[in-house]
Amino acid sequence: MSKYTPPPSFTTRPTLTGTFGMSASTHWTATATAQAVLERGGNAFDAAVAAAFVLHIVEPHLNGPGGDLVGIFQTADAATPTVLMGQGPAPAGATIEHYRGEGLDLVPGAGGLAAAVPGAVDAWLLLLRDHGTWELTDVLAYAIGYARDGHPLVAGAAVTIARVAELFRDEWTSSAALWMPEGAPPPAGTLMRNPAYADVLDSLVHASCTVRDDGPVGRAARIDAARREWKTGAVAHEASAFLAEPHRHSHGGSHRAVIAPDDFASFDAGYEPALTREFRGRTIAKAGAWTQGPALLQTLGLLEPLADELLDPSQEAGAHTILEAQKLALADRDGWFGDDDVDLESLLSPDYLEQRRSLIAETASREFRPGSPGGRAPLLPPLRTVYSAQSVATGEPTVAKNGETRGDTCHLDVIDRWGNIVSATPSGGWLQSSPAIPALGFCLGTRLQMTWLEPGRPSSLVPGRRPRTTLTPTLVLRDGMPEFAIGSPGGDQQDQWQLLALLRIIVGGYSPQQAIDAPALHTTAMPESFWPRTWTPAGAVVEDRLGDAVISGLERRGHAVTRAGDWALGRVSAVGKDAATGVLWGAANPRGMQGYAAGR
Repeated sequence: MSKYTPPPSFTTRPTLTGTFGMSASTHWTATATAQAVLERGGNAFDAAVAAAFVLHIVEPHLNGPGGDLVGIFQTADAATPTVLMGQGPAPAGATIEHYRGEGLDLVPGAGGLAAAVPGAVDAWLLLLRDHGTWELTDVLAYAIGYARDGHPLVAGAAVTIARVAELFRDEWTSSAALWMPEGAPPPAGTLMRNPAYADVLDSLVHASCTVRDDGPVGRAARIDAARREWKTGAVAHEASAFLAEPHRHSHGGSHRAVIAPDDFASFDAGYEPALTREFRGRTIAKAGAWTQGPALLQTLGLLEPLADELLDPSQEAGAHTILEAQKLALADRDGWFGDDDVDLESLLSPDYLEQRRSLIAETASREFRPGSPGGRAPLLPPLRTVYSAQSVATGEPTVAKNGETRGDTCHLDVIDRWGNIVSATPSGGWLQSSPAIPALGFCLGTRLQMTWLEPGRPSSLVPGRRPRTTLTPTLVLRDGMPEFAIGSPGGDQQDQWQLLALLRIIVGGYSPQQAIDAPALHTTAMPESFWPRTWTPAGAVVEDRLGDAVISGLERRGHAVTRAGDWALGRVSAVGKDAATGVLWGAANPRGMQGYAAGR
């Protein structure tokens, strides 16, 4: 029996149910698209791909076709989950020597030098080919319609455009032409069109139509033809040529990008086995150490044997314990995670976790403490400019006037009537990432800012190596069967916010919607994954709804607390299936009026 239960104030909105399927995402248009596909007979993968291409258009400040993707899914007939890998690597010309030669000590947070090879589009097309049922022309019809005919500009995108308006006018004039066609930042609700991107999508459809064979073999060949067009056609050549011209980056200097057509052509999205860990009767599935996903598994391992009240984020002792466990796991993330071989067996072993658990004290640590699995000493990342507790970011998407962006991401979850389930976090390629490529209607991403320009580190910049990404969706299984998919935007906070929901659902007995609604918190006591890579010793950001007593208790324990407001932290959404009744459910986040769930 759980020792903590949701208070009466969190018996809020009922969980939705669906018989065709359930979908949840960070934008109502994408959710509606996914639901329309499900109701027309498409499966979860058809719905997710259609919704994802719509997200490129309706949330351009949060993701784009020039960005990346991490997904995790399980088909109805599979015994185990699978990771969808859509994280492109560093281009062949992206060497530490080149960047240092440009006078840089960090990869910029905005500009073409920060662009990894785009991975999201190829990953979505791969998923559609292998597990969807629809033809590409039908899946892309929704996105093409919104791009060509227009869609209302969401408030967050309008705010973002306004913040970078001066940069667009003075430096990135192609972005100004695309996003400020009347010369001024458009207000929320403005009907926005992107005919250039509609043409790009049409070119993929046209490429697919050159394959005439009927049946599943022909369908797969048609989608592969679209993938080839994306990687070797106008997208690769136009992007490379345009960004080869010097342009302003987030630190103020002008540089040429190094990405080239061969970089596009050489990348293939793919599948990987999921990394799993048991926790209190559930199996938690994550992507590997090229993401931050294993840090969530390590945090759960640190917390699992503790008393239930120490796993309750709404109590002082629980909030403190959770923050301290997260700090240890995230320190190991920054000390050990990357695209090369990572000794996850040691990092997740019971003996190592017991050693790390013993470091959790009654007061907040102000140290950065990666461990030494197997006796190996970690290479510490540079601990850069320390923000005061009053100036740290709240974990929400933030955009500076120079295009510097932290935490902007989308998320979607879909489950269908047949039992297919997918959770995916597409990101990058934000409209503020680099100058818009006029012929394409989008820009490339900035994921390379998560690499270091010091050699020999697990996440150092190396050509062909994937940056260690923050994107980290989750799949939860019970008795070997998928129970729910869950995820969140939010950069370094993604797994921190998911952890709270998981603890409240699995240990606390909350419903998914209650768990998502409950007060949130997270630590900032690690080097941020986003430029300028700062950290805040003992930093903790909390929602005021935790209560004065809990917050004051955290401060007495030594946490450098920032109050974020009542409803400010977290963008978690989830979909799942009740094992006892077979009823499908969905839950979405009320914060920011941004998350939506639908089912029928």
